[in-house]
Formats: sequence, structure tokens, C-alpha cells
Amino acid sequence: MTESGKVIMAVGGHVGDMELTAGGVLATMALKGYKIVTVALTGGERGCPPHITVPEYLKQKKEEARIFAEMLGGESVVFDYPDCELPVTMEVAFQLCDLIRKYKADVLLTHWKGSIHKDHMATHQIVKDAQQFAGLPAIERAYPAKFAAGPYYCENWEDPYDFIPHTYMEVSDEGFELWEKAISHHWFAVHSKDFPYKEYYTHLMRVRGIEMRKNRAQTFMIDPMSMREFRSEF
Repeated sequence: MTESGKVIMAVGGHVGDMELTAGGVLATMALKGYKIVTVALTGGERGCPPHITVPEYLKQKKEEARIFAEMLGGESVVFDYPDCELPVTMEVAFQLCDLIRKYKADVLLTHWKGSIHKDHMATHQIVKDAQQFAGLPAIERAYPAKFAAGPYYCENWEDPYDFIPHTYMEVSDEGFELWEKAISHHWFAVHSKDFPYKEYYTHLMRVRGIEMRKNRAQTFMIDPMSMREFRSEF
């Protein structure tokens, strides 16, 4: 493993969002020496299975987040906002701003805005606000300003509206193997009766990999403004 010194912060609306949609890339980057920080703005606890209470599932979800991040040599943070009630406020944005500065994040990953889930849409806006706050030296907080690139928006079956794959990132064979082991600790990813999460993202990685002429890949969208290309000639 090489030590890149770079920090990738993946911010999801719920525990498990980033671990699925960007997990193969996060595992691949971790094996290259990147520091991985996963942040869930809610626990996602209200999707609890019938055999467990919401408070019990919240505790379990936080443990799942911790295990996944630690298997990648990284850290996890779970905010205390209730699932389905994530507010888009300055308070939340500054909480995330402080984390970006604390961990000196170099790159941000998060949700695309075209989602069926209100927490995902809220997260999208919160991340953009936090990114701006974190990069402004004139905003004085406990940690000095730090600009983080992105955000790169993950491909998510719940965030499909107007999503266009722009950036393809290879998932190495070793990274995929690590992801498979780590994601298996997320109960819903393996056992959900509503949607076969692990299976879906496993196959999606293969499809995107074929498009990239690699074994596996995950894709990301960028802000439309960033897609502009300036030339004086062809």
C-alpha cells in the first residue's frame, strides 16, 4: 500500500448509502493509501426489519458504519438527525463544514439531487453549502479553512432523475473483494426483502466496468456547470 495522504469524505443521507454507491471505489482508494471518512447525516433507522426496534436498529446501523469504515482503514461519523427528518439548515451545514475542515477532506462524494428520497435531496444541498463554508477562510471555525473538490455525485437507484454518468472510476479486483466483505456487515444490503442492494450494486459495477473496458467501475456525475469546456480551437 502506498500512502497518498489524500482524504475522501463520502456523505450520505443514511448509513449504507455511500457504502453501496461508492463503496467499491472507496475500498480501491483505501488500498492505494487514501484515508476514507464516511459520514451519514441520519442513521437510516426507520427502515428497521420487523424483528428489531427503531432504537435498536439505529445502534446496529452505527456499528455497521463503524465496521465498514474500519475495514477500509478509515473512520465513520453518524449525525443524530432522525431518519426522514433531515433538515436543510445552516446548523447542519456548519456541522459538516467542521468535519471537512477537521479531516482536511480533499474530495467529497454525495447524492445527486434528482432523488425519490427527501433525505438524499437534503444531503445534496447540505454538502454543497458545507463545501462552500469549509473553503472560505473568512468563516472562522475551530479548524482552518479547507477546500474539498467535487462534489462527485454517486450513481444510486434512488437518485435517478437526470443522472448522467460522467466520471468512471475503476474498482480493482482487490477493492471489490474488500468491498464485498465490508458491505456484508450491513444487514439491509444483504437481507432486505424490498430491494437486493448488494446484488444490484455488484452487477452495476460490472456493467460500468465493461463500459470503461475494465472489470468493474462505479460512476459519478458532476455539477452541470463543471461540464463546460472552454476552447479556442479543436
